[in-house]
Order: sequence, then C-alpha cells, then structure tokens
Amino acid sequence: MSEGNTDDSLSALLDAPLSPLRTEWKVPERVEALAAARAFDHPDRYWEWVAQQMRWSQPWTSVRSGEIDDFRFFEGGKINVADNCVDRWAENPRTAERAAVVWEGEPGDTRTLTYADLAVEVNRLAAGLAGLGVAKGDVVAIYMPNLVEAFTAIHACNRIGAIYTVLFSGFGEDAVASRIEAARAKVVVVADAIYRRGKPIELLSTLRGARSRTPSVEAVVVVDRTGNDVPLQDGEHRYADVCESGAAGIDAVPLDPNEPSFLIFTSGTESRPKGVVHSVGGFLLGTWANAQWQVGYEPGDVYWVAADVGWLTFPIQAVVGGLAGGMTICCFEGALDTPTTARFYEICEKHAVTKVLCAPTLIRMLRKFGDDLAAAHPLGLKLITAQGEPLDGDTFAWATETFDVPVVNAYGQTETGSTWTYPVYGAEDLKAGSVGTPVPGHAFEILDEDGKPVPPGVKGHLVLTAAFPTLARTVWDDHARYIETYFSRYPGKYATNDEAVLDHDGHLWVLGRADDVINVAAHRISTMEIEAVVTAHPGVVEAAVVGVPDATKGTVPIAFVTLAGGADETAVRSEVDTRVTAEIGGYARLAAIHVTSAMPKTRTGKTMRRLLRDVVVHGEPSGDTSAMEDPAALDAVTAVVKGA
Repeated sequence: MSEGNTDDSLSALLDAPLSPLRTEWKVPERVEALAAARAFDHPDRYWEWVAQQMRWSQPWTSVRSGEIDDFRFFEGGKINVADNCVDRWAENPRTAERAAVVWEGEPGDTRTLTYADLAVEVNRLAAGLAGLGVAKGDVVAIYMPNLVEAFTAIHACNRIGAIYTVLFSGFGEDAVASRIEAARAKVVVVADAIYRRGKPIELLSTLRGARSRTPSVEAVVVVDRTGNDVPLQDGEHRYADVCESGAAGIDAVPLDPNEPSFLIFTSGTESRPKGVVHSVGGFLLGTWANAQWQVGYEPGDVYWVAADVGWLTFPIQAVVGGLAGGMTICCFEGALDTPTTARFYEICEKHAVTKVLCAPTLIRMLRKFGDDLAAAHPLGLKLITAQGEPLDGDTFAWATETFDVPVVNAYGQTETGSTWTYPVYGAEDLKAGSVGTPVPGHAFEILDEDGKPVPPGVKGHLVLTAAFPTLARTVWDDHARYIETYFSRYPGKYATNDEAVLDHDGHLWVLGRADDVINVAAHRISTMEIEAVVTAHPGVVEAAVVGVPDATKGTVPIAFVTLAGGADETAVRSEVDTRVTAEIGGYARLAAIHVTSAMPKTRTGKTMRRLLRDVVVHGEPSGDTSAMEDPAALDAVTAVVKGA
C-alpha cells in the first residue's frame, strides 16, 4: 500500500465502466430529493432534516455534541421508536389499512398484518411484558426466526423502553447461554420451534438447557409456532396469554435518543461475546434514511428483506427503517431452496414483491439454479439490492440482465448500524461490483499504514471521519474495548478494519477485511482480489479464497469453489489456475483448488472463511461455529480437503 502504485490485480476493478442509470429506472422525485439532501452545507444540517421527518415527544435543543469517538445527537429531545414505526401509520386513515408485514412460513402458511393490526398487537404485548416486570432499561432476549412475533416483540420493547437483543435462531445451547448471560436478560421471548429445510427445529428445549447458566432470566414468553401447545414449565408464559393480559395497552415511553435501544452480539473466534450497543433515536433516524435512499417507498411496493432477523440488516431495513418509512415488508421463515429451487420465485409471485434485499450469496444461488428457471418465472421487480459481502461483477451483470432491474450494491457493518455507501436507487449511476459513493451525512478516508490519505487507485485502510447517528455507541459493559477496537489505531477516526480503494470515477471498492490481506513471498494481496479473478470464470458460481501457512512463502492462497451445472471440473481447475497467474502474477498462484458442493455460511449468507482456513490448517474448526447455518456444508468441505 505504501508504494503509491495500483496493483495489477486491481486494474479490472478500477477500469470497470460506469453504467449510466437507464431512463426507465430513473425516478425523478428521488433525483430531486437526493440533490436537495446533498446540498446541505454540513452533515449536521442533513441529520437535522432527517430528524424533522420523525415524530418527537419533546423537541431537541442541539443537533450534535462531541466527536466521532464520543458523541450525542439531539440532546434534550424525547422520541419513541415504536411510535414512529407503528403508531403514526396506524393513526393515519390513509395508511392504517396498508399491509405492514406480509409473512410466509416455510410450510406455506401465511399471515398479513396491517399497520392498524400491528399497532394493536404491539401495544398489548408491551403491556403484557410490563406485567411480567419488564421496565425501561431492562433487557429482553428475542430467540426466534423470521416470524411476525419478531416484529411485535422488538416494537413492544421499543414501546416501553426495554433494551432488546435478537439471538440467531440457529444458535445452540452454549451460544444462547453466553449471550443471555452477557446481556443480563430479564425475559426471553422464544418460539417453541422453527421450520427449516422441511423439518421443525426446537428452540424452547435449547433455551431450557441454557437456563441453568442464565440466572438473570425471570420469565420466558413462548410463541406457539408449531401449534403443538407444548406444556410449559415454571416461569414460562404463552405469548397469546401475555398479549391477553395486556389488552388494556400501555403508553409509549418518551426516551432520550441517545439511550441504548438494543444489543447485537458479533460472532467470531473471541471467547467473550461482543455486544455492540445502538441507540434509540440514532438507530431510528439513521435506518429511516438508509431505507429511504437504498430502497425508498413507492406506492404499491412490497419489499422483501430476504435476510434473517438475527442479521442487523433485518432491523435496519425491515423492522425499524422499513416500517419507519411506511413500507410493506415481506418476511419469509425458511430456506430459499426448500422444497424446490423455485421457492424464491414463487414467493415473489405470490406476494407481488417489487424490491428485494439479499446477500450476494442468494443471487449466486439463483444463478446456479439456471436461466431456464428464471425464464419460467418472470417477476415484476423494480430493484435488487445486495450487501453483506463483496458482489462480483459477473453476478451483478447476470442479475441485471436476468431481472432487468438496477442492482444496488451497498456496504456497511454491524457497528455502523446501516449501510452508508451505495448508488441511490432511482437516482445514481451504477458500476458493477462497486459500492458507489457515500450517501448524505457520511464521510470517509482511505489511509496508508502511517495514517496518511492515499490517492485514487491506491488501496488502503477504510476509515470514517464524521459522527453519524447509527454508529454504535459502545460495547456492552466494556467501553474500553470499544475504544481500543475502533479508535485506537487512527485516533479521531472510526476504523472499519476493511481495505478499500477509490477509483477515478469516485466509486468506492471494499476489498475485504484487512486481516484477510495475505503476504505471499513479500507480496501483499487481498484474498478478495483473487476471488474476483476466480469467480470471473463462467464455470464458477462461487469462490472463497483463504491464506494458509507455507514453509517457503510464508502464506499461500487456496481456493474453494462451487461449480455451475455441467462445468468440467478438470478444465475449470486448469483454467482458473492459469487466469490467476496471468491476471495477478505468479506470486498469487493458488496452492490448491478445492471443488465443493457447499460452503459453510451464516444464516445471513456470509461465507465463513475462517472455518475453511481451520479445516486446511487444523483439520477441524478451532473457533466459534454457532452462527453456521448448515453443519453439513462444513462436513462436505472437510471431506474434500481430506480427500485431497
């Protein structure tokens, strides 16, 4: 990074052509609104405008105080998230009967709640939780999949000022226990079971197994997902009964916008779960703006957030940001290849979906299923937006051509609380694989190892330089860890710990984690750069590259790939090997290419590359596997590596 020269491997990215937004994709109202938002002379003026779009219980006295490592927004003001996401739409005769949540379970059962319906159930549940002793500042853990009750439980907590934390429904007993213990949760809302790949998976029994290690839990609220009327134990209450007990309702509690709203625990190799804390008003305002620019409500829209409620994207785009914008949210419980590969298309058709948000993994999966399946299900989509992992150019092009829609690639992190750079839907030009330019209210730099800004075309460390409302405020019970992790390397700037490069059109390319940069015989290279070359082969649907120790070179890259149907494995291996050497250089030659039928992923679709590295280096995982969706995928990878 210090040479000031563009790596040959970046040339394809930096030379990617800018694709002007097609006339039929342009939305004039959004072009005008974006121009007005960008015209504010200071980020604080922009955030003040955002705040004016919300309903406040008490006006604020100042927009912002402090700097990026210690800031507050809208001091003196009082606001409630549930009031803004639910009540204000339910109270308006023009929007009360608009569908808020359109839900489908994996077995095919459905349920739709209007904003009026949602307001009633949220109010009753909030009062019921208060009856169980939940008060402002208490923590409620929500352990369930994509159910309507996930929406109601989150907003019931918002209504009374409780702090919620959503536990991934794929977590096992140890992961559940450690997170509840760390959060000091007073109540847990749990589904008795979920449906996944055609079978029920019990959650209540997992929670019961964890209870001996969670002394803070005083009550459990059980959602009867299966209809089996599971017998309850001491301290357990049926969701329906809790709602009935709260039939009289309860007033929304006005809250300081800087108070904690929820915790989200990051997964990884660390022994201690890291609970990232987001604020009440900050998260509400920032996610409203995020959903507004990335997707935007248009009359008749049905917005499918094809993500798990345990992935922060779901609260950002669906539960908080989406509902704050008055959107109709489509929500699906199960796996998108169950019972057949047509399930994605069938859901879009059945619920008249117009906009989809997903991880790039889903688009690659659809591409793998083939053009014939897509042609058999023509969809009325207006937008596909992807985030969570880098989106390769070939997948971008396939989705654009197949669905005839703009594909918006966005970037953000759990800690940023929203995606903050992407081409604004209906207003800005696209570039295959890039994450566009920062939306209003955000500022960044790309720095070298010494903390000095690098010019366009040179990769470096991506940092954020201005405070914004959705940025995490602390780490639960460990503020020193928050400062050390995000602000110690570049004081006064938030370190994303990702590498990035700015091209000459002003578009940003995020190259992946800085710790995924490998040093091969003194050559530094991002594994994402190698992946971009590998996935460019027409026979490769998906690739993951990891660095592993080598006695001679220090580190060497190894690729894991899944192939398109009918691809010749021998030919793909040879051609991929040749391409990597030709396009990047001999130092990047792949030490091995493992062809696998599946890769270990989180429920959100992120490939768990550290597990791939563990299998090669140690023969088995050495870190946390609690976020992995399908253990069979790791078994498949292990068999391939051992066979090689």
